[in-house]
Amino acid sequence: MILTYYINQLKIMNKKYNSIRLTTEKGIANLIFNRPDQLNAMNRQMMDEIIDCIAVVSQNEDIKVAIIKGEGRAFMAGADIKEYGNQTREEFKSFQERGKKLYDSIWNSSKPWIAAVNGYALGGGFEIALACDLIIASETSVMGLPEVFLSLIPGGGGTQRLIQKIGINRVKEMLFTGNKYSAKTLMDWGIVNTIVEFDSFDAAVMKYAEKLARRPSNSLAQLKRLANLSLTEMSFNLRIEDEGQTVFKLFYEEEAQLAIRDFITKNKTE
Repeated sequence: MILTYYINQLKIMNKKYNSIRLTTEKGIANLIFNRPDQLNAMNRQMMDEIIDCIAVVSQNEDIKVAIIKGEGRAFMAGADIKEYGNQTREEFKSFQERGKKLYDSIWNSSKPWIAAVNGYALGGGFEIALACDLIIASETSVMGLPEVFLSLIPGGGGTQRLIQKIGINRVKEMLFTGNKYSAKTLMDWGIVNTIVEFDSFDAAVMKYAEKLARRPSNSLAQLKRLANLSLTEMSFNLRIEDEGQTVFKLFYEEEAQLAIRDFITKNKTE
């Protein structure tokens, strides 16, 4: 087990990226967008690096929780328009297909992903946050889907993932107007989970992630899977059946049996 841990750590440390950084601490991964001079706008190279990084994190058993955040004043201000606007037809098609893989890889990962939004999260950046399981925002953060101003629409699941989180009228307002919204507004609407002060943002996000990292990984993975399953077209009865089978499976695993016995023993001694 110790050897496996150090091998996994070595794999992470040997990963070299140009547009992002990956760090780990206490079983928590930090994927950091690192193009601060461009407000972390995403070009093709950055997209490929993010996809690779998500795969590395998702496959590493020593990582319990993952955080995505941006360096500087932005989480991510969407696509790099200079590159985006000069793509060939084939390049644009590839960019969109790779983008779908990026968002889906977060959504389908067994790990809980936290979007730590400290600054601008616009367009594709906001769509990445929507693909995450939780959003923690600083009080100064601003989010939105402004694609309509370019005579476009969100292409990373924004039109569909929003409706999974808020009502249709709010969704249409955000899409039609292209407006930017404060963290407070989006928390009131049910998109943002928690707002923290700007000066203590990184520490607050880490504290939140550490709390999740103390939860059993098997339970978290199944909770995420079942919660996401509730948004599919599978019938309610089949989803309930899946839930029951999952409880049965987890109950007889060693981790749950030990936790139950510890709970009983603790109560007997109190």
